[in-house]
Formats: sequence, structure tokens, C-alpha cells
Amino acid sequence: MAGTSGTAADLPRLTGMLEPRAGWTATECSMARALDVVSTRSAFLLLREAFYGTSRFDDFAARAGISEPVAAARLRELVAAGLLTREEYREPGQRSRLAYRLTEQGADLFPVLAALMRWGDRWLSPSGGPIGLRHRDCGEPVELELRCAAGHRMSPGELDLVRRPR
Repeated sequence: MAGTSGTAADLPRLTGMLEPRAGWTATECSMARALDVVSTRSAFLLLREAFYGTSRFDDFAARAGISEPVAAARLRELVAAGLLTREEYREPGQRSRLAYRLTEQGADLFPVLAALMRWGDRWLSPSGGPIGLRHRDCGEPVELELRCAAGHRMSPGELDLVRRPR
């Protein structure tokens, strides 16, 4: 199949106690725990809208294309998980309503959503998606990449999976 990969040279290398793979289970996996928090399509779409500046309940439901009951349930879950916070507001002559804002924890998910958008643009949208990311200061398109703490750019095949000390 064209475009397939997955040879040992393309994948992260298991090291130390993680080799061989059959010798351990991925208990307490950070990826699994993160997916427990944002495991639904509607949760990702609501987070997308929060990153686009949406704050009002009605706008979240309409812009994400989901029903109000689903939006209400997902927003409650995202607030309970600490990704969004609720703030009360009142427009003149109206009743009090709730606005939703990203927390620091929620804002930390932006690179994940940007990577998902880039993947969708590359593999699911023949001409790229309708929205792009540009650097405000220079106007150039934003690229996503893996870098080590020393700043070296790398591919998944250059990574070692290591067990962190407890």
C-alpha cells in the first residue's frame, strides 16, 4: 500500500525494561488517561471552538454541530476535568449565563489539536483544510515537529522509549 511505513527504523525504539514489548503492560498510561478525558469527537470539537474563541453555550453547540444536550454533557465533563472553567456573565436586560474559557491545562492541548488538524489536512483533505496556522510576527505557515530538549529536530525512528523512574 502506498504511503505505508512502520519498519523498525521508522518507529521509536523500546529500551531497557521496555524491551521486549511482550514483557510489560501499558498500565497507568498517560495517553490512555488523556483519552479518558477527551475521548469523544464532540469533546475535541468543543475544544477546537474554545481555541477559536467561542465562549457561549449556544455558540458551542451550533459551531460544533452537536445537539445542546450533548454540548451540555461534554462541557460539564471538560469543566470537571479542569480543561475549561465556567464564568458567569450577564448582558444588560438579560438573565445570568455561563461563559466557558480554557484553563492552562486546556490550553496545553493546543499542540495536540494542531497536530490532528495537520494530519487531517495531509491525509483526509486533498487540497488541504480550510483553516491554516500562520506565525503572527512573520506570516509564515506553522510547522509541527518533534524536538528534544537540546533543540534537535527528529523523526519517530530517532526516539527511544524509556521507563521513567518512580
